[in-house]
Amino acid sequence: MKPKGKRDRRDFVRGAAAVLIGGAVLSATRSRSPRWVWQIDPEKCTQCGRCATHCVLAPSAVKCFHSYSICGYCDLCGGYLRPDAKSRNTGAENQLCPTAAIKRTYIEDPYFQYTIDEDLCIGCGICVEGCDVFGNGSMYLQVKHNLCVNCNECAIARACPSDAFERVPASEPYLLKSDRERRVS
Repeated sequence: MKPKGKRDRRDFVRGAAAVLIGGAVLSATRSRSPRWVWQIDPEKCTQCGRCATHCVLAPSAVKCFHSYSICGYCDLCGGYLRPDAKSRNTGAENQLCPTAAIKRTYIEDPYFQYTIDEDLCIGCGICVEGCDVFGNGSMYLQVKHNLCVNCNECAIARACPSDAFERVPASEPYLLKSDRERRVS
């Protein structure tokens, strides 16, 4: 009988074998499976506003994405101007975005370009909803991976009523809305 707290050679070999086998299994599993990240499927998203309120980060890692290949560069942009706006000027009272994250730049009559200031965007989806209802759907929400901490269980995904969050390979982290666009990294 061995003294209490002492390990013999047999115990050492068993422990070492368990560590080696466990490490080999873990290593093989990691090398076969790609790294996964969270993303929003723009076709399923209902712009519920929970991306802005349920992310563990403040402001949210979810930001509005604007697809220029879909955009009509309209003077009357449903994602930029409030539907009840009395005029088409850029006054704060006419803007749909609560944080003024969308910048409108004149190109030529009657075209304007709309860009998203990610530092101001909180991922509320108000502009996305307006663009879907009154425009062509060129604005949609995406998880920005340079901001996301890639939680094991995403708090937004858990709260999403439309089940729009999914795990995608890190090599193809964005789910783009346009048929002309492909997944890009």
